[in-house]
Amino acid sequence: MKLEQSFEVHAPIDVVWSALNDLERVAPCLPGAAITGHDDDGTYHGEFKVKLGPTTAAYRGTIKIESADEATHTATLAAKGTDKRGQGGAHATIVNALHEFEGGTRVDAVTDFAITGRLARFGRGGMIQDISNRLLRDFATCLATRLGEEAPSAPSGAEVTAGEAAPEAVAAAAPEAAIAPDADAATSSAATATDVPPADLPPAGASDTPPGPVQGLSSAISSPGPGTAGGSGPRG
Repeated sequence: MKLEQSFEVHAPIDVVWSALNDLERVAPCLPGAAITGHDDDGTYHGEFKVKLGPTTAAYRGTIKIESADEATHTATLAAKGTDKRGQGGAHATIVNALHEFEGGTRVDAVTDFAITGRLARFGRGGMIQDISNRLLRDFATCLATRLGEEAPSAPSGAEVTAGEAAPEAVAAAAPEAAIAPDADAATSSAATATDVPPADLPPAGASDTPPGPVQGLSSAISSPGPGTAGGSGPRG
């Protein structure tokens, strides 16, 4: 039997790709699934329990990523398991293909599977299709939530000052912090500036009058310091 399903996650394709290929990380998102261990060759051992009509199926088996092409964001997984009561088994090949779209990632999953034993009868009548759609929907919702929770938070000012975080990290984690002030704020600032009374200007012709604070600051900024050429030397 073959199932073709799709779901979308509002996260960058590289983030979704990394998550889906970390089986221990995403297994808790699939209702009834649990990873119990893994081998050095990349084979994961686990259990899966699902209710099929009046019966609860409990499988113990393995799953392994057979291939993963990062260039095309396509991965193939092989899974197999046996009923814990020895009344049948199941095996499946899952191909996940990721596609980027504006605002997120679409995952197209094609599953080719077979069930043997007493549970095989549930493959008829569309029951397994309905259950698979529900499980995939729950999985996608959980995955989106987990990826959202793992998004980096904006570093504090103290972390930036202490050198523990780059200033660019603030804009990356909280883009809204880098947005220019709104029109009301700009208008308010302009109004405040116009309310300040003008400084006393020196009389005309008084060129040898010592500069005021603002003029002195302007001269210090615009004039090159000692040992510099054209103001391009090192600054304090």
